[in-house]
Amino acid sequence: MTSLHLTPLPGLPLVKPGDDLPQLLLAGLAAAGLSLEDGDILVLAQKIVSKAEGRLVNLTEVTPSAKAVELANQVQKDPRFIELVLRESKEVLRTRPGTIIVEHRCGFVCANAGIDHSNVEGSYGSPEDWVLLLPEDADSSAEKIRTALRAASGAAVGVLIIDSHGRAWRNGITGASIGLAGMPGLVDMRGKPDMLGYQLRVTQIAAADELAGAASLVMGQADERTPAVHVRGFPYPLREGSLKELLRPRDQDMFR
Repeated sequence: MTSLHLTPLPGLPLVKPGDDLPQLLLAGLAAAGLSLEDGDILVLAQKIVSKAEGRLVNLTEVTPSAKAVELANQVQKDPRFIELVLRESKEVLRTRPGTIIVEHRCGFVCANAGIDHSNVEGSYGSPEDWVLLLPEDADSSAEKIRTALRAASGAAVGVLIIDSHGRAWRNGITGASIGLAGMPGLVDMRGKPDMLGYQLRVTQIAAADELAGAASLVMGQADERTPAVHVRGFPYPLREGSLKELLRPRDQDMFR
């Protein structure tokens, strides 16, 4: 058995478009008295990645389509917001007043295409008019950050980008992976024996999502200002990985 240590990085500033996120993370690690070692993982809240990548949008600059206006009337949301949801989605899956569930263009299912109002402000106008989109390609974002961290530290690390998602069969939100690099998304235990010698037949562990949930507990959901967590002791070998491992194929999805 190994111990899993999760340490929030203190003192990270409010991230702005164009900020050098790897350098901010390295400064946070130093402030926490940590240096990167082989096998470490950095878990990042989606917001700081999106902000650094300039994924802020001002709703006053969005013109809703006729489809967005129609859908907005059904779900009782701002048509400009719904227009952004449609742009970021492959398909609208479920709607009811106050809720719109979509397949994001990156392949996962979530509410509102992951677009968020909370803790978001822009360089002008009212904070109420600003929203934040998810990274265009969170796997690619994770890989760029991993490459920069390795260049600076020499350590082979993983990077996991997470967001808060609801689930079709349970109440409440939990941390979920939306992008990763240098670590497994899924760990396949099929063919391995259990402690009584029974050979496992179907067990596949969503290791990245398990870590996302653990890191989300450390990050918090409101004003904690701890959007990055250092992880040491991840119980599986690091390897190349991607979000695709975690996405159930449509023909196996019983909820669509």
